[in-house]
Amino acid sequence: MTVTSEQRYGEFVVVRRHEGQDHVAELVLDRPKAMNAVSTDMARSIAAACDALGADRDVRATVLTSSHERAFCVGADLKERNSFSDADLVRQRPTARAAYTGVLELPMPVIAAVHGFALGGGFELALACDVIVADTTALVGLPEVSVGVIPGGGGTQLLPRRVGAARAAELVFSARRVEAAEARELGLVDELVEAGRDREEALALGARIATNSPVGLRAAKKALRLGQGLDLRAGLEVEDAAWRSVAFSGDRAEGVAAFNEKRRPDWPGE
Repeated sequence: MTVTSEQRYGEFVVVRRHEGQDHVAELVLDRPKAMNAVSTDMARSIAAACDALGADRDVRATVLTSSHERAFCVGADLKERNSFSDADLVRQRPTARAAYTGVLELPMPVIAAVHGFALGGGFELALACDVIVADTTALVGLPEVSVGVIPGGGGTQLLPRRVGAARAAELVFSARRVEAAEARELGLVDELVEAGRDREEALALGARIATNSPVGLRAAKKALRLGQGLDLRAGLEVEDAAWRSVAFSGDRAEGVAAFNEKRRPDWPGE
């Protein structure tokens, strides 16, 4: 796949665009010497990249990938953390949070491409995405209680939304690592593909998603996210508000016209 543009954020994060996939951005975790362990500098770069992507109206789908052959991300950089004083840890916390919320709050659909180790904060980055594509080498889990902390990148809130409260409790309390087949069975990942094909399949999914209305995609994601945990009546009000935000858009007019004229829509994106 030919890279047509590349923007680096700090030393450890890259955003790429590819030939033939103009509306798909690849957000690459690129700290291979540390299996993408999230240091303070890397967290800052993830947040900066997400800020830029969120402001880019041309991006209709983002795919979160890894440059390391055997790991998606092994979580927080515990070697760095080992040198922290309590005051250092307090100061670093907002920076760490900004990385995870940066991914979580991206306004377009986001797909994680997971292989190898996706543990702790690494799995939390995947959980912050809308869809997780994993290959058969994936090993996922939230082992934080085994080192005296708790999942702090959204894991205690995002995991039960995927698998239910009791299953999430078992996984967090036991700190166990889950292999790919069981992860798919439990709903920890959404699609399971052959080894080495997670990135390819995730980018292909991103390309399929990106053929749709950018206005519709962002509104649909907002409705899905805001409606989680609400009762049905409140959720339908969220949906109605999202519908109203797109019903009179240029994308809606173009979509209806293209359907009736039996052609592909040329989305204005507004």
